Amino acid sequence: MIIATLINVATVLLGGVIGLLFRGKIPKNISENVIRAIGLAVCVIGVTGAAKGDIMLLVTSMALGTFVGELLHIEDGLNRFGLWLQEKLSRDDNSTFAEGFVTATLLFCVGTMTIIGSIESGLNNDQTIIKTKSVLDGVSSMFLSSTLGFGVLFSAGVILVYQGGLEFFAGYLKDVLTEPLITQVSATGSVMILGIGLNMTLKAKLRVANLLPGLVVAAGYYCLFLR
Repeated sequence: MIIATLINVATVLLGGVIGLLFRGKIPKNISENVIRAIGLAVCVIGVTGAAKGDIMLLVTSMALGTFVGELLHIEDGLNRFGLWLQEKLSRDDNSTFAEGFVTATLLFCVGTMTIIGSIESGLNNDQTIIKTKSVLDGVSSMFLSSTLGFGVLFSAGVILVYQGGLEFFAGYLKDVLTEPLITQVSATGSVMILGIGLNMTLKAKLRVANLLPGLVVAAGYYCLFLR
C-alpha cells in the first residue's frame, strides 16, 4: 500500500487549489517575497542534509551526475513535457505552467524526506516522515500555485509515481537499502535541494534536473569505496 504517498498527493492538490483561489488577489511583491522566504528555508534544509554526506562522494556525484544529466538533457525533457502539458491545457503563451510544474516536481520529489520517508513507510509502516513532508509540501504548493499557476498541481502525478514506487518496492529492497547507503544518497539529494532553494530565492537558474543522475553515482560510489 502507498497510503503515505496518497496523503502527500492530497495535500499538494489541496494546497495548490487554495493557492489558485488566491492567485491575483495577493500583491505580486508579497507573493514573490513569500516564495523567496520558502526558498531560504529550502536552502537551510539542503545544507543541513548535505552536511551528513562524505565530501568526496558529494563532489564526485555532483560532477559525474551533472555530466551525464547534461548529456541526457533531463532538464530540457522536463521542460518540454511541461510545455506540452501547457499547450494542451492553457492557451496563454506567457503562462508559467511549465515553470510551476518543473519547480514543484523537483522540490517535492528530490530530497531526504522523500527517500527516507518512503522507505520507512514501505519497510516499517512508519508514515511520520511522509506526513511531515506532506504538510510542508501542502504549504509550499499553496504559495507556488498562487504565483506560478496550476502547473504546480500536476507535480502530484510525479509524486504518485516516483514516491509511491519507492514506498511500494521498499520491502523488496530492504537488503539493499542499508541506512549508510540511504544517508549518502540523501545527502546528494540535499545538494540538489539547495540548488532548488537558490533558484527560488535568487533566480539562479541552476539546471537542477540535470543533477539527478548524481543520485545513482552516489549509490555506486558508496558501494565501491565506502561500504
